[in-house]
Amino acid sequence: MFANAGFGATRGFLEESPEQWRSMVLTNVLGAAYTVRAAIPALKQRRGHVLLTGSVAGRKALPGSLYSSTKWAITGMAESIRADLNGTGIRTTLISPGAVQTPFFDDPAEGRLEPEDIARAILFAVSQPPHVDVNEIFIRPTSQEG
Repeated sequence: MFANAGFGATRGFLEESPEQWRSMVLTNVLGAAYTVRAAIPALKQRRGHVLLTGSVAGRKALPGSLYSSTKWAITGMAESIRADLNGTGIRTTLISPGAVQTPFFDDPAEGRLEPEDIARAILFAVSQPPHVDVNEIFIRPTSQEG
């Protein structure tokens, strides 16, 4: 099961509308939680794997970024899920990428990761033997400062 949805907002706590913030928090945080909740019965039956997309922004506070706060929530959620499902055979992995060349950003830029870089990291986590649980992958471009 892979909860990989989310969107951002303009930085600054006086920017964007409260409605836009609500939509972002509901999508980025509650959407992931609902996805996990819906999948738990099947995950237990198949000893599956929970994958959550966090972000470097979920480990490094970005000034004025409510998006960053939602990704901090996903970081905590991943560990809570892992602890809750401990002993069930279900594995939990948080993938926390830095800048990736995707439509998330308005402008293409040099030095970003490619989607295939993230896919390889995910394949690493899911291809481990059943007794190995890769809990977090923090992946950034070599040129990314923060």
